[in-house]
Amino acid sequence: MTKTRAPRALGELLREDAVGGFLLIAGAAIALIWANSPLGGAYEAMRTFSFGPESLHLNLSVEAWAADGLLAIFFFIVGNELKQEFVHGELRNPRRAMLPIIAAICGMVVPALVYVGINIGQGDALRGWGIPMATDIAFAVAILAVVGRYLPPALRTFLLTLAIVDDLGAIVVIAVFYTDHLAFLPLLGSVALLAVFGYLQQGRGLAAALNRSPVPNWLVYVPLAFAIWTLMHASGVHATIAGVAMGMLMRTKPLEGEDADPSHLIERMLRPWSAGLVLPIFALMAAGVAFEGLGTMFTDSAAIGVMLGLVVGKLVGIVGGSWITTKITKAELNPALNWIDIIGMALLAGIGFTVSLLITELSFPEHPEMLAHAKAGVLVASFIATVLASGILMVRSAHYRKHGMPELRTDSGGSID
Repeated sequence: MTKTRAPRALGELLREDAVGGFLLIAGAAIALIWANSPLGGAYEAMRTFSFGPESLHLNLSVEAWAADGLLAIFFFIVGNELKQEFVHGELRNPRRAMLPIIAAICGMVVPALVYVGINIGQGDALRGWGIPMATDIAFAVAILAVVGRYLPPALRTFLLTLAIVDDLGAIVVIAVFYTDHLAFLPLLGSVALLAVFGYLQQGRGLAAALNRSPVPNWLVYVPLAFAIWTLMHASGVHATIAGVAMGMLMRTKPLEGEDADPSHLIERMLRPWSAGLVLPIFALMAAGVAFEGLGTMFTDSAAIGVMLGLVVGKLVGIVGGSWITTKITKAELNPALNWIDIIGMALLAGIGFTVSLLITELSFPEHPEMLAHAKAGVLVASFIATVLASGILMVRSAHYRKHGMPELRTDSGGSID
């Protein structure tokens, strides 16, 4: 293979969701082993090492750079993919778009209620009610790609939509209930620059002049994107929301004279970097939870609430909310899917990790034992959810393979009409 073909072949390989999923799972496995080994201290020192300009409020730990910075690239791709689905694919049908959105809302409310029901009257343990609300989209999509190669593409779109709405809801919960101070000026600045980003995407006026000029577009878009992200981070809102917003603003239709639209071009360019670099590093930094207190966590109401909320609450909320919605509204489940597919996906949504761990930190800053138990609860619940979901989805994938259903597309998510 020539030197030119080798990078191209690697790029095509990394555009496969299953490959990115294996790399992310490998990163998480290394993190767990490392954090619980005799070298656990070195792991903790590495991910808590801080660097960056303090003047921009960006003197962050390596873990924060991975979760807030690198992961914004992944969220940009997801937002971009959802925009394509809303314009050209599965979600352009409002009756189908409604279902994962309502499922996401129910999948946040029910786990929180499960947690509150277990911890009511338990003092400060009640502060953790927001922990089981969040779904880790990166891990959930990776597991789906690994175990569900032959599942209908509509299921992946359902999961992406649900997880994005879930993340947005979790960020609102953090901002309202777990953040002491929200800086509105940087937030307004970020929104204003997002408006500029959206205007440039239209390809008219100044944007058209930019496209015709000899100046490469990236010299404008990269600093603009970094400014949007920086201001969003400074506002106190989770900075990955900037990635979602920019992805949703991408133009998905080519203009006259263009060979392809910017949405598909940028996705094709960034997806290998996301799968091969962003997600494995994120997993390496986020998944290193020490198993301290694992034996006593089952007597801690906070840990029990987290586990039941993520595994049982997510399942009941998503499946129950979806089913009831189809009965009382015009919303409909894609005919390519069955309810057993939604059950498997709902269990997959019980993978908490990043945002759940973040809310855990914010919930129990003065209770180290409760904090350790709740973190372990997130880890155990995510593992249980992964095993249960994988079992169902592997069986369903085999079923669809036997009956000749189309493979899950990995370049832009795909859709079934």
